[in-house]
Amino acid sequence: MRFSDIPGQEVIKQRLRRSVADNRVSHAQLFLGPEGSAKLALAIAYAQYINCRNRTPQDSCGVCPSCNKYTKLIHPDLHFLYPINKTKEVDDKKVYSRDFIVSWREFLLENNNIVALPDWYDKIGIEKKQGFINSDDADGLNHTLAYKAYEAEYKVMIIWMAEKMNTTAANKLLKNLEEPPDKTLFLLVCEDHDQVIATILSRTQLIKVPKLNDEDLASDIILKYNLSPDQASNIAWRAEGNLRVAMNMASKASNEEETDEEKEKFILLRDWMRKVYVYSVKQKDYNQLLEVITRLILDGSREKQKEFLSYSLGIFRNCMQYNTGNQQLVRFNGEEMEFISKFSTFIHARNIAFIEEEINRAIFHIERNAGANLVLTDLSHILARLLKIPATAHAKKV
Repeated sequence: MRFSDIPGQEVIKQRLRRSVADNRVSHAQLFLGPEGSAKLALAIAYAQYINCRNRTPQDSCGVCPSCNKYTKLIHPDLHFLYPINKTKEVDDKKVYSRDFIVSWREFLLENNNIVALPDWYDKIGIEKKQGFINSDDADGLNHTLAYKAYEAEYKVMIIWMAEKMNTTAANKLLKNLEEPPDKTLFLLVCEDHDQVIATILSRTQLIKVPKLNDEDLASDIILKYNLSPDQASNIAWRAEGNLRVAMNMASKASNEEETDEEKEKFILLRDWMRKVYVYSVKQKDYNQLLEVITRLILDGSREKQKEFLSYSLGIFRNCMQYNTGNQQLVRFNGEEMEFISKFSTFIHARNIAFIEEEINRAIFHIERNAGANLVLTDLSHILARLLKIPATAHAKKV
């Protein structure tokens, strides 16, 4: 992957190119950014640029033997660690990243290196489990790095979703960061630096990768998907800086497909909120609320449940924008816009912060393997109370 294949992020690209030009390549760097910010793609493009035999001041050449192997992700000096777990196909006592390398390469190439954790779990079939980077992989890393680079100037170890390292694995990696092998480059990629142990953070050079702006997203969509400027602008606006989401929406739009997954999320959220409202205000139909909660649990894995809650949080934030008169900032239309316009009555300055806190808390607990039934039932009860909070302090309660 070349820098030119990644839309936007020009400030980050310039910083990375300058580090090579000035011969100041830090041996350990942490690419931190939200989902869809192309941080993994940037890390791969950076590694390709460093090892390109004919690089220019702006980019790797894309055609030399090193670039050709990087493009296919088969360079012998390019290594990856990523979250894994046992599956039906890989059910050994110990599992390693290398057991999934074929799927990993397919996954990256199919998605142009713009990927998200739920999609990776779907790819390898661990929907009902949490993935992690384990100590066995860390031992394998030590073995891999014990040898000199095979043909490139630098051996490169890219650790995707570094926050998924367990404590033992993180401590083993720390030893390599403190005493790095010669000409070895560690590129850590993560979304939540709070889950990375402090000693690793202190030994890596931080590269913050922001969300993409709407202009860069729209330009990329027009170029790659042959959509009209209006279509591209609308998709970029709704994607909110997430390149992965924008690519999915643009692909479906170019094939004139409906966004079934988004529609399913919306229908489920609408049904959930209707039942929460009826239970909250009218104090009835509790069994129907439980039925919707059961659907929330059965319709997806833990990652899908987290994704649904994040989507719900986005809808609530748009309700808040609508309520405060900023309808032009609401990034939805059709049935979703109709729902937001009506439901915004219940989302206001006196409860939005509590709603955000509780949904984020639910995501936190689900990620840590708490029972989804308990978490989502508890969240539904809390939301039922929060929706009853009046918009003004002196308003009559429902």
